[in-house]
Amino acid sequence: MIDWTTAILILAGVVGGIVNAVAGGATLITFPLLLATGLPPVAANIANAIAVSPGHLLAVLADRRSLPVLDCHLYLLLLLSAAGGLAGAGLLLIIPDRLFTMPIPALIAGATLLFALAPRIARTADSRESRESRHHGAKRRETGLLALTAIYGGFFGAGLGIILTAILSLSEPHDIRRIKAVKNLLASVVAIAANLFFLLRGAVHWPSAFPMLLGAIVGGYAGGHLVRVLPANVVRGVVLTAGSVMSIVYAFKYWI
Repeated sequence: MIDWTTAILILAGVVGGIVNAVAGGATLITFPLLLATGLPPVAANIANAIAVSPGHLLAVLADRRSLPVLDCHLYLLLLLSAAGGLAGAGLLLIIPDRLFTMPIPALIAGATLLFALAPRIARTADSRESRESRHHGAKRRETGLLALTAIYGGFFGAGLGIILTAILSLSEPHDIRRIKAVKNLLASVVAIAANLFFLLRGAVHWPSAFPMLLGAIVGGYAGGHLVRVLPANVVRGVVLTAGSVMSIVYAFKYWI
């Protein structure tokens, strides 16, 4: 028989998978729920990373035709993503729980703000679609920012896709679909590198991660169908409300 905690984790994974498919931002729901089950913050973050990881990879496979040809610049971005994911994961495992808990309210609030700004970021990237070419300066900024973002992705990762979208738009690619495809590819590499590190270190709390992972796969599949009928603005409203409430709740818990 499935206990209540497992049932809640499966349900949270399903909801998270649907949210990611329709609007993105599942971590704003899944991570606080893992904390609510009594899991320590670092362990909850790792379990969440495992559970939500299939989302970007499935998106890459679904839209692989939009991926650009692998050139030196993209190869560099992939290497930086893998190295950053490993560095962020390593940093997460060496800091004490108490140091990780301090920025949690700010991390959740920051991810919520990024989620709120996501449509504007997408419009900015879209408006740059028609510009003529990439500039070398923009490429250098893109490379530097991506290295830092990959470390953040391995460390916490909420809002990673939104940050990557903003960074990739700096180099002015001609096709907005390519931005999304490359964003999903880089986010997948960050997640795979970090998750492999967690697995090799035996840091994954599988009784929490596995039920949520199963739920997220089911939710992602269901979300692929619901995206045609479920208004994205409704889902966005739920995620923004959840993120705002959780920011306040954890600010009171860890800061007051």
